[in-house]
Amino acid sequence: MRRVWIAALVTVVSAFGSAQADDWPQWLGPQRDGIWRESGIVKQFPKDGLKVRWKAPVGEGYAGPATAGDKVIVTDRVSENDAKKPGNPFDAKTKVDGIERVLCLSDADGKAIWKHEYPAAYQVSYPAGPRTTPIVNEGKVYTLGAMGHLFCFNLEDGKILWSKNLLEEYAKNVPYWGFAGHPLIDGDNLICLVGGKGSVAVAFNKDTGKEVWKALSANEPGYSPPTICTLGGKRQLVIWHPEAINGLDPKTGDVYWSMKYPASRTGKVKAGLTVAMPRCFDDKLFLTTFYEGATVLKFDGEAKPSVVWKGNGKGEKPEDTDSLNSIMPTPYVKDGHVYGISSYGELRCLEADTGKRVWSTLEATTGKETRWGNAFLTQHEDRFFLFNERGELILAKLTPKGYEEISRQKILEPTNTMAGPGRKVIWSHPAYAHCNIYARNDKEIVSISLAE
Repeated sequence: MRRVWIAALVTVVSAFGSAQADDWPQWLGPQRDGIWRESGIVKQFPKDGLKVRWKAPVGEGYAGPATAGDKVIVTDRVSENDAKKPGNPFDAKTKVDGIERVLCLSDADGKAIWKHEYPAAYQVSYPAGPRTTPIVNEGKVYTLGAMGHLFCFNLEDGKILWSKNLLEEYAKNVPYWGFAGHPLIDGDNLICLVGGKGSVAVAFNKDTGKEVWKALSANEPGYSPPTICTLGGKRQLVIWHPEAINGLDPKTGDVYWSMKYPASRTGKVKAGLTVAMPRCFDDKLFLTTFYEGATVLKFDGEAKPSVVWKGNGKGEKPEDTDSLNSIMPTPYVKDGHVYGISSYGELRCLEADTGKRVWSTLEATTGKETRWGNAFLTQHEDRFFLFNERGELILAKLTPKGYEEISRQKILEPTNTMAGPGRKVIWSHPAYAHCNIYARNDKEIVSISLAE
């Protein structure tokens, strides 16, 4: 009886442990919402520092890693024939030869399991690697490169199951900053931000690569990842390109509604800066852009949403902004408040229903006003992990009362020089899985334990 009891206890404990060890199979995690739901995570960092599990060499890239079971998937880029990047990072015309790679690493020690590489000559601004996080789903891996190379691999051995060249087949013109909208899996479809006439959004059968539907037209597709929301009692696919915010039927691509919402800077420079993913809450939709600031739309069963509030800021600098002018990181909405990084690195808290600013701080990013100052927010229980552009991991509480920092440790050296002279950054979202953080720069990927 004692042996039976012990065996039963081991089974229960093993099942519990397995249930708590979540994967991070796509951008923003299992539910694509930026919430880490594992238990047994540190409440503060140990005095002698967080422990590095392993490090592995990688090339350059903005794409975050994904994890699935005993594997970690990350994409990168290596130069070809000593190709040099243009002196001006905004130069999107100069051709830069290189090779994009898809790497599958062991979660146990970081060693390579399989690799796929292919030539990808860049003609994009900020030519420093792929932008989108891989997706792992039902034994398959989906990757999208900066020049539109879309692949579906078998997770176990890296065999190519199908592939597409979105630039040649649809877009014809590469987006200014490359293909950067993280693809979305919904049911049997892989939904991608593509571009081209009638194909801003395209759904492919995830198993065959066959086109299921395509929808919308715009001069530029933008970079805002597709997202699924239930709004006005209707489940819909939200696609936000630089000219309009749109609600579609996820299964057919039929457009439910469309509202003009320009997100291009007027004047000499035009940039289709729809980047942050729209956030849905309480039948409302929160949007934020670098130049125009933020707005909230409300759905009440009408043909299209109404505007609850819109920021009145008239520029990008802190003194000219009143709400939230995000450039890269997607903000978080919690308990009636929005938390996000604004144009010059300020972490701000807003009232979600009014747009009123509650507080702001520069402590989480660069410590001083810095254009495009950045940190990625991930909620865990009653606190947040913030990974900033300086390679620092921060554990903090974010509430309407303010920013309360608990712990901070530098876990990676910033290596990307695209932000300007004398400034090196890390602009890639980490993954959180199996009680670890997985983060990368342009030279290595690290796995660090966050187990309690």
